[in-house]
Amino acid sequence: MEDRLKMRASDIDRQQVVDRLGDALACGRLTMDEYVERMGHAYQAVTYGDLAPLCADLPAGGPLAGLPTVLRVLWVKWLVAVSVNVVVWALVSSTSGHLAYPWPVWVAGPFGAVLVALSAGATLFGRGPRSAAR
Repeated sequence: MEDRLKMRASDIDRQQVVDRLGDALACGRLTMDEYVERMGHAYQAVTYGDLAPLCADLPAGGPLAGLPTVLRVLWVKWLVAVSVNVVVWALVSSTSGHLAYPWPVWVAGPFGAVLVALSAGATLFGRGPRSAAR
């Protein structure tokens, strides 16, 4: 482990730390001043040892943490759309007196399957040869 901390970090490694810091800022774990200071240190980091302390006091990322920002936004939009459709379906079912056909499945299923495939592809193939060698 000590040897890894002495290895030189890449631009991708620095950007991943900055992305994680941005997530911590968005969650309220860091103030703007802390974020700016740590971001500056991240972009100046030379080794993994320089990057490690920047996120040492932050919890590990959630299920979407490793995904590109575009996919995280798409997942949030999908979740909002499905939630709205399920609420409408529940209201229709409760006011009509019988359980309506579960049509939100047609909103959630196909688009969710596409997002799962895109996320899997980004996770498995989007990292490039440098991160695979780690």
